[in-house]
Amino acid sequence: MNILVIGDVVSAAGCEYLRSVLPGFKRLKNIDFCIANGENSAVGNGITPFSAQYLFDSGVDFLTTGNHVYRRREFYEMLDERSDIIRPANFSARNPGKGFSVVDMGYVKIGIINLSGMAYMDRCGNPFDAVDEILPKLSDCRITLVDFHAEATAEKRALGFYLDGRVSAVYGTHTHVLTADSVILPKGTAYITDIGMTGVKNSVLGVKSEISIEWLRTGMPARFDPAQGECMMNGCIFEFDNKTGRALSVEPVNIE
Repeated sequence: MNILVIGDVVSAAGCEYLRSVLPGFKRLKNIDFCIANGENSAVGNGITPFSAQYLFDSGVDFLTTGNHVYRRREFYEMLDERSDIIRPANFSARNPGKGFSVVDMGYVKIGIINLSGMAYMDRCGNPFDAVDEILPKLSDCRITLVDFHAEATAEKRALGFYLDGRVSAVYGTHTHVLTADSVILPKGTAYITDIGMTGVKNSVLGVKSEISIEWLRTGMPARFDPAQGECMMNGCIFEFDNKTGRALSVEPVNIE
């Protein structure tokens, strides 16, 4: 089974570029299922019902999110109602949405977990404890994936080794930079520290570079306007054995 995971889709430019390349890419690579991180898909920041539906209509099958998931109140109802959109499981249980879901493909069940890191991130529960509580609930899922939305490389690597042999894949989101460390860990779990970004290539994480530079130089408040220009789609293709759930290959994706 080939599962494509797509890095944080940023603003209208990222959404439009994804729509232009994803359908053909899925056919080319024989993709069976596609997950995208949509927490930055709205213009400005966050995710809205419009941007989420735009991604679904473009060929995405499932959406994970992260620390910006609650920026837009109009999205809360959709987050509660849909089983194909999740938010980090280690956020408060009182918050809208859920942190994991099961997708039944008929021939195999896929468990998908969303977690947030603790280092340099918004306040949240311990992701190691959260995933330990969730995994028994996904015992009938042959394939299990974890989107770890985190800042620190060490925290992501640690969770990867912690879950090696217990899940099918651990992949990082949030830093918007595709990393060069894709690997199958010793016990069979696929891992990559970050699957990058889908959005404007010549930008600072999808934001106009001049705005980011001025903010970092002066510390003064700034409105982070989305960049415009040539785009890219980053992500990763995981190939799994349907019978065992073990990873067979890991292929980073960078389409420009």
